[in-house]
Amino acid sequence: MNIIYRKNKPQERLLCAIICILFSLFLYNPALCQIKAGPEIRVTDTAYLANIITELKKEWPSNRTINLVFHGHSVPSGYQQTPLVTTFDSYPLLALKLITEKYPYAVVNAIKTSLGGENAEQGAERFKRDVLSKQPDVIFIDYALNDRSIGLPRAKVAWENMIKEALKAKVKLILLTPTPDLREDIKDPNALLAQHTNQIIELGNKYRLPVVNSYAAFKKLVMEGADLKQYMAQSNHINAKGHEIVAELIMNLF
Repeated sequence: MNIIYRKNKPQERLLCAIICILFSLFLYNPALCQIKAGPEIRVTDTAYLANIITELKKEWPSNRTINLVFHGHSVPSGYQQTPLVTTFDSYPLLALKLITEKYPYAVVNAIKTSLGGENAEQGAERFKRDVLSKQPDVIFIDYALNDRSIGLPRAKVAWENMIKEALKAKVKLILLTPTPDLREDIKDPNALLAQHTNQIIELGNKYRLPVVNSYAAFKKLVMEGADLKQYMAQSNHINAKGHEIVAELIMNLF
């Protein structure tokens, strides 16, 4: 920075010195200019949902109904041991319970638009009709488990289509990485679900959206010695204990 001093203006020299110090602090002090870049950080940061949290804290008659819409496949739908559906042990309903316990004056709906067996392309096709029509305040997207059948490039296009539709409608959006599949090695960084996880994180970074990293949570448990089977109802569906983990991750946002 080039600074020109006027000989007859000592107060200007002092002012310039102060400006230089403040400018240097802002540029180089991490505490003053911390940028939250990764979804792992943003997922525990309630700033993204600050306006929703404000609504949740309101009491009657100032409050209003908050709609949380969960869009995805069989896992958010509540399938554990197919074809049995365990609605109240699914993470959308478990998250709803946690949220309403924290905000006892709030009126909150957990709306499922998820369909068993569906992938992101199919979900994107009906996104406007079935999801945005519910007047959502927050949308959660969870498709990666089934997106292995269509591959990373097609999945990315479908996810971006849904993201753009939600942003255009000015609706808050949360992305979820996949829950585990016992037919894959969750420790393998090149496993298909790991690759889809990385792609979802990249989309979160690109559009500055929170990512609920379910995959990382289960991988951490396994790396610490846990048996993944204790969280699974069948090879590709988590059980109630597994759903509790995802629900708690979602609750971190609120």
